[in-house]
Amino acid sequence: MTATVPGTGTFAQEWEEWHRQKEAVLASPHGFLAVTALVWLDEQPTAVPGAPGLWSAGEQGVVVTLADGEQLVVDGTPVTGEHVFGHLGLRESVLSTSGDTAVEVAERGGRYVVRLRDPRSPLRLGYPGTPAYPADPRWAVPGRFVAFDAPRPTPVPGVLEGVQHVYDAPGRIEFELEGRQLSLTAFPGHTPGALSVLFSDETSGRTTYAFRSLQLPPPDADGSVLVDLNRAANLPCAYTDLATCPTPPAENRLPLAVEAGEKTPLGRGVGRPTDRGAVLEV
Repeated sequence: MTATVPGTGTFAQEWEEWHRQKEAVLASPHGFLAVTALVWLDEQPTAVPGAPGLWSAGEQGVVVTLADGEQLVVDGTPVTGEHVFGHLGLRESVLSTSGDTAVEVAERGGRYVVRLRDPRSPLRLGYPGTPAYPADPRWAVPGRFVAFDAPRPTPVPGVLEGVQHVYDAPGRIEFELEGRQLSLTAFPGHTPGALSVLFSDETSGRTTYAFRSLQLPPPDADGSVLVDLNRAANLPCAYTDLATCPTPPAENRLPLAVEAGEKTPLGRGVGRPTDRGAVLEV
């Protein structure tokens, strides 16, 4: 089936539902607005403020040692003493819970990190919602996925100093917008066959955050895919410093103002990732 622009009768309604669902996930009790601490792990056991135990990463992968009276719930089962999470795959995350707080263990840029997700986060409780441009069908255009001969390992810096991400880019998205022939390098999406694009444009740093993401469905057999820039979305780093987001490849800057999708958030959490303890959001 060839990608087509949705009919204008339901276009705005479909966009509103997409944005509503995205906002609900972001502001959920353990969504990214709930992150209050980020601690990088190494072989030296260290505490994560607000979480039980001492955490480390070594030959066994991630290990937490819980003191008497402390426990975590992992996969629905309470654990005490020493618990080995083991080695995590590329960009893998695992959630455990302590009371109503989620304790996330994740691999990012070749290192292990623990993040605390507390429903009482000031950022979450005071969240005013994310502003966005009105949905406009002119920003939804047919595109074509052009696969590379083989996936290209593509390193991109993370927003945190010293963190670098590497993605196997499967190809690029080609499309025409405002009379210009454009292309964007695509990374694998969140589901099989789906694509993810990180890009900046002439609104970046003005009305929108420094860069945004666009999730695309699996292309049709002929490579056709709808490029709907109304669904250009903020990454977690637009809301807080306690994020490890990748930045766009250098070639993914569009030479025009994409006045579509999400704008710069109205509020931002204050926090500083650390290697020994963490500064919480205020």
